[in-house]
Amino acid sequence: MRPLARIIFLSRWLQLPLYLGLILAQCVYVWQFWVELVHLLQAAFGDTEALEAIRRSVAVPRGASDAEQSRETLTMLLVLGLIDVVMISNLLIMVIIGGYETFVSRMRLEGHPDQPEWLSHVNASVLKVKLATAIIGISSIHLLRTFINAAAYTEKTLLWQTAIHITFLLSAMAIAATDRLMPVPKAHASRQATPAAGAH
Repeated sequence: MRPLARIIFLSRWLQLPLYLGLILAQCVYVWQFWVELVHLLQAAFGDTEALEAIRRSVAVPRGASDAEQSRETLTMLLVLGLIDVVMISNLLIMVIIGGYETFVSRMRLEGHPDQPEWLSHVNASVLKVKLATAIIGISSIHLLRTFINAAAYTEKTLLWQTAIHITFLLSAMAIAATDRLMPVPKAHASRQATPAAGAH
């Protein structure tokens, strides 16, 4: 390999600090998950400070009615928040593992019992579709939290969040449609054809 081509090829390792940074972001989300989970458990045992922390976390207005501030509603909103943290964490894992495998270096996990199923056929196109699907799931959780806690938001905010969610949905459909129209690489096609041939 010529020196210039070698330098350009080695430049892919500049992405490594970015993926390491995302691992640190994953640690932050794990910490946030446990803090909110502790608040949930403390509130379940009647801790008023924990209940107030949950109220601040889910943005329930102080002037809301008792029904809107009920413990069940706050618990539901916080649980949805925990699910949201998990889904964003899953998105980070897909970006870290899939991005590293696609753009930096092979992990050579073939035969490893814990290898993710989707990693065996990952490429830039598949990764885009999976990321778009994950973003739709995260947006859905945010929209559900907003509708449950609608009293804390203006009508304009509700409309904008709905419009943004629909935009994400249409974008994911466009990405998936474009992926179907693009020609499948031979190596990827052979991997897909092998299980089908074995089934017959």
